[in-house]
Amino acid sequence: MPASPIRKLVPFAEEAKKRGITVYHLNIGQPDIASPREALEAVKENHLKLVAYPNSGGIESYRKGLAGYYKGIGIDVNAEDIIVTTGGSEALQIALAVTCDPEDEVIVLEPFYTNYNAFALENDVRLVPITTSIDNGFALPSMEEFEKHITPRTKGIIICNPGNPTGVLYPREAIMQLGEIARKHQLYIYSDEVYREFCYTDEPHYSCMHLEGLEDNVILLDSVSKRYSLCGVRVGALVSRNREVIKSVMKYAQARLCSPAYGQIAAEAALSAPASYFKAVREEYIKRRDFLVDTLNTIPGVKCPRPMGAFYAAVELPIDDSDKFAQWLLEDFSVDGKTVMVAPMAGFYATPGKGRNEVRIAYVLKIEDLKEALACLKKALEVYPGRTGR
Repeated sequence: MPASPIRKLVPFAEEAKKRGITVYHLNIGQPDIASPREALEAVKENHLKLVAYPNSGGIESYRKGLAGYYKGIGIDVNAEDIIVTTGGSEALQIALAVTCDPEDEVIVLEPFYTNYNAFALENDVRLVPITTSIDNGFALPSMEEFEKHITPRTKGIIICNPGNPTGVLYPREAIMQLGEIARKHQLYIYSDEVYREFCYTDEPHYSCMHLEGLEDNVILLDSVSKRYSLCGVRVGALVSRNREVIKSVMKYAQARLCSPAYGQIAAEAALSAPASYFKAVREEYIKRRDFLVDTLNTIPGVKCPRPMGAFYAAVELPIDDSDKFAQWLLEDFSVDGKTVMVAPMAGFYATPGKGRNEVRIAYVLKIEDLKEALACLKKALEVYPGRTGR
């Protein structure tokens, strides 16, 4: 099992804090936006006399509420198409378990959410990477590029839209292209859409669940963690119209008994959050994104395309090794008692050697803190011993 490139530096951050250093956390997607009042109050004001096991597939009223949410964005599913999971992570873990045999292959676009590596390893599945480039904003590769990577052992394609760690947003045309590939080769599409609400274009998010004729192929992976700033409740969902998939997923759901009761109570109540909640959150992230990208691109040697979704930016830095740089920031660097923590992106690639001069930055801090963090980063790049391109 690989160490998480997002969390493996935590001990160094903790030591820096013990030395009195202020650490600006740009390394993890932990929003500082408040959770919906409705979710917090539902937990606070519930009158349970006993916290019992919920249904293995999820509390029925919550699954019905989720079905209503999906119908509201043009995804026609019912409660029987939904299994509530312990976070979006478990949704993908189980999806791979029920659709792949050992040594099967799943295509993934790199850089990708680093824990996909772990989920594949847990199920003896081989991830087959197709590299995307910062130079074109990590756009979807051509059909011809996908064809090169498809073998008799290929079971499916993982797509994250909007993307983590790049913030790329695939438009309708790109998703339809992906659908054609899946249809031609009868592949599953594992569609990670946990950042659906964070799209910064005028066009609405186009889900793989909108693809016609692929009802048995698409497995939607979802979560309330980012959408409602409820990371700690550990509630996600696996959604599919494929009855055999759902039947098999339920066996895994029963084996782990249930997902958290209080988490589902909070998640169900969050469904009633008003549209104004998302409008305010979206506007705030756009401001943060624009400040981050515009500031980064004024720093000599730094390249950062403007992400159109999620709340991450992939950043190319003039450094020799992002792992060394990230650790150096915490161990050996500070300015005015402050430093910054970033996520090295080598761990977001499956291809050895890729991402060594890239980091992921999560713009989950208010602009005042982002300003301080980026000032630290600029000064760090001026004095880092492993700087390149002087």
